[in-house]
Amino acid sequence: MTLEVFTSYHNIISPLGFTTKENYSAILNNKLGVKPHRLGKLNEEFCLSVIDEQKINSASEKIKGASLFTKLEKLSILSICDVLDQSGISLRDPKTLLIYSTTKGNIDLLDSSVKHSFPNERTYLSVMANMIGKYFNAVNKPLVLSNACISGLLAIITAQRLIKARQYENILVCGGDLVTEFTTSGFKSFNALSQEPCKPFDAKRTGINLGEAVSTILITKNKLAPTSMQIVSGASANDANHISGPSRTGDGLFKAVSQTLEGNKIKIDTISAHGTATPYNDEMESIAFERAGLINVPVNSLKGYYGHTLGTAGVLETIISIEAASNNQLIRSAGFSEKGVTGNIQIIKEHQPIIPETYKPF
Repeated sequence: MTLEVFTSYHNIISPLGFTTKENYSAILNNKLGVKPHRLGKLNEEFCLSVIDEQKINSASEKIKGASLFTKLEKLSILSICDVLDQSGISLRDPKTLLIYSTTKGNIDLLDSSVKHSFPNERTYLSVMANMIGKYFNAVNKPLVLSNACISGLLAIITAQRLIKARQYENILVCGGDLVTEFTTSGFKSFNALSQEPCKPFDAKRTGINLGEAVSTILITKNKLAPTSMQIVSGASANDANHISGPSRTGDGLFKAVSQTLEGNKIKIDTISAHGTATPYNDEMESIAFERAGLINVPVNSLKGYYGHTLGTAGVLETIISIEAASNNQLIRSAGFSEKGVTGNIQIIKEHQPIIPETYKPF
């Protein structure tokens, strides 16, 4: 008998709020987390999505021994605590695992202008994850998944597969990344950053906004939460096109979508795309979706609200998609006005109910 796996309780900490409810409400009210910022020695101002430090410090007061933890570790502990409180599960249970998805972890500790008392080893992803696990007296050593922008989604897929293999009953997937001078300068070197709020799939898109956030979701064999949804399938594929550039024909994404849908007779009501607002990513995605026969499925990107949250993105955007689906809601793609990709896809311009027969023109 095939074991079914479900999403369950979740949390989002971002510039739009410290709970999923706060974040979802902000999106429905068209609030954006991205604002102009100037970081460190960078002599240009870019639009970034950064969590208010005072709010972090205030929220961290509930963490026992908060000074022992870095900024990202504190945010992760707060997010995980919320999900544990909602669900009643414990990381002290041998049948429960923590998977942490990130691209850079405690990368802010490398900034010599920031005073801290943490050893260099805390920049190692495994050491950071172990510190978080120790806070919760986790029986199982946390698993770290770091695979660029797909880290969050791959962590969820990995959790599903581990549960289906009966290795665990509950897996907490926590994704976290920060906006730092290091990451910002890296994307600046690609000429990929935008000085205005990003516009995914739009004809006038000028690049990405980076964002920071931490999100946690419980993946489980038990249908616990009111908004629980079954994880039917998932896949990843590598087109080996370029170290930082996507295939112009969308081969990797097309293969991943095709493998995910293969053998699954399911109706797709909406797609939450990566939608970074860079010229090549958005174009590639539009081609891949058309190749996969998804031309009539409404598409959005959440990057206009949060920026690109790197290792958090797959977790955060899955949670928002779950909330939207639970409320039969299509979420508009913030920043989109005029289609600027060649693929035949339908971009959501306004929030609206999911009523397939009466979609407004996109």
